[in-house]
Amino acid sequence: MGDLDLSMLLFLVISGFIAAFIDSVVGGGGLISIPVLLATGLPPAVALGTNKLASTLASLTSTISFMKSGKISVKLVLYLIPLSFIGSISGAYIVKQIPSEFLKPMIVVLLIIVTIFTLFKKNWGQSSTYQGLSWKSGIFIALAALLIGFYDGFLGGGTGSFLLFSFLLIGFDFVQAAGNSKVLNFTSNIAALGMFIYLGQVNYIYGITMGISMIIGAWIGSNMAIKKGSSYVKILFVTMTVILISKQVWDLIHV
Repeated sequence: MGDLDLSMLLFLVISGFIAAFIDSVVGGGGLISIPVLLATGLPPAVALGTNKLASTLASLTSTISFMKSGKISVKLVLYLIPLSFIGSISGAYIVKQIPSEFLKPMIVVLLIIVTIFTLFKKNWGQSSTYQGLSWKSGIFIALAALLIGFYDGFLGGGTGSFLLFSFLLIGFDFVQAAGNSKVLNFTSNIAALGMFIYLGQVNYIYGITMGISMIIGAWIGSNMAIKKGSSYVKILFVTMTVILISKQVWDLIHV
């Protein structure tokens, strides 16, 4: 399980780059990286843990890129980081006790609502209207950070979409929402990774190999989003959400 031949190395590097390029902005990279890790012969739990190692490196890279460009609301995300961390570590622990399959039908419905809402609100997220938190928006975004963090540790597919959508709902534009999302995504990744390491479910050779290419993919992807702006992020967001819906429906049909 620890040996890498050249073809496996290229497989991990190329797929890691593509996964991180997409994931750096709107999430969904696990749709690529997790099946690839499973294809190497890793057991499912180890594949999930190994993916968390690689995706943590990628989400850190994206966070740094968005931070440097000033596209992150630092004061807000500092308030939300502990909630995302607690949620994720709880989810990663509970997934060992309870099958995650019962959540999938609800996730499909939520992703469809997110996609329809985004498509029909034509100019939504093109410019920021965020002026700070009211008590209602504060409670909403706090619950979103906690529950989506839990979901990321528990199941994970669509985390980036749900986080981005939550920040859009309180007034951020698509690029700022993506930046804020990556901070919380990095937090939940770190928390879940810690639990997977504790449980001995990480292959470090595969994870670091894929993680290095993910760093490059995340850096290029996040900087392209910052450069091209909200319209580009919106297209990528809707595309990945539709792909996520299709993948979840496929899984449900074939269970």
